Amino acid sequence: MSLGIPGLDATLEKTLIADMAKVEELLRSHIVGKYPLVIETSRHLVEAGGKRLRPLLTLLAAQFGKPGNDQIIAAAVVCELTHLATLYHDDVMDEAPLRRGVESANSRWNNTVAILTGDYLFAKTSALLADLGPEAVRIHAHTFERLVIGQIMETQGTSKGVSLLEHYTQVIADKTGSLIATSARYGAIFAGASERDINILTEYGEKIGILFQLADDIIDIASETAESGKTPGTDLREGVPTMVTVHILASNDPSDAQLKALLSAPIHDEALVASTLKTLRTHKAMEISRELLTQYANEAKKLVADLADGAAKNALVSLCDAIITRTS
Repeated sequence: MSLGIPGLDATLEKTLIADMAKVEELLRSHIVGKYPLVIETSRHLVEAGGKRLRPLLTLLAAQFGKPGNDQIIAAAVVCELTHLATLYHDDVMDEAPLRRGVESANSRWNNTVAILTGDYLFAKTSALLADLGPEAVRIHAHTFERLVIGQIMETQGTSKGVSLLEHYTQVIADKTGSLIATSARYGAIFAGASERDINILTEYGEKIGILFQLADDIIDIASETAESGKTPGTDLREGVPTMVTVHILASNDPSDAQLKALLSAPIHDEALVASTLKTLRTHKAMEISRELLTQYANEAKKLVADLADGAAKNALVSLCDAIITRTS
């Protein structure tokens, strides 16, 4: 099993792999229910795999306390289940045909089944949370509130007095950063880390979440294959704003006028998607987005500088580099 972190200490890697196996076991066993169709639909994305960034970050954050207890494993599963549930709902809203390299649930079955499967996973998440205590429930409720608000803000669009860039950054902080921040927070809390370290790791998690989404934005344009699990140009076809397109839409450069008009709505013509991708790959907005990616990575690294030296701290720094490398 590859954890996707370069230069990972061998002893820590062995520990993380063993704990990730426990996460996978609980993840699969916990979604089992009485109804065969529900088991099949809820397993659909679990079996498709994924990066498991959220549980991995829970386990890494736990290294700054006393790792290895069942609550940490359960908390890691809570975060991954929540993430999976939102993917079922996202695919319905986006009418996405593909998720993690496989047919999306709404395409394989229908929108109703996909929505209800997401709801089922939220229910299973709540059952695990109940055993983790009221503080964990409170944290998760606040996180879920941010997830929903982020989606509403994205759907609604910018508010008066808020720039496109500010709006987009807040959307991805809520939609992606919040749950990844909670993943790190849970790991630190249930390992008994200090309050200072809990706060550092939570803030680091949010930075990593934003970094991860920015990387995805760049990959959707820069990649020429579907290796990332979705077809390049998917965001263009769906009219979903990304950091790259936001910079162009906010541009006052007359030479961007035609491109701005094109990016203001979904692009359905495949030849036009291909030509737009070619244009975007050499546009200055890509360079600006890559610079922002590096900026967020450096901010995340600066945060963990105050943590205790060791393999776990090195892993958090390497994780930043690994996310940037994905866009190369």
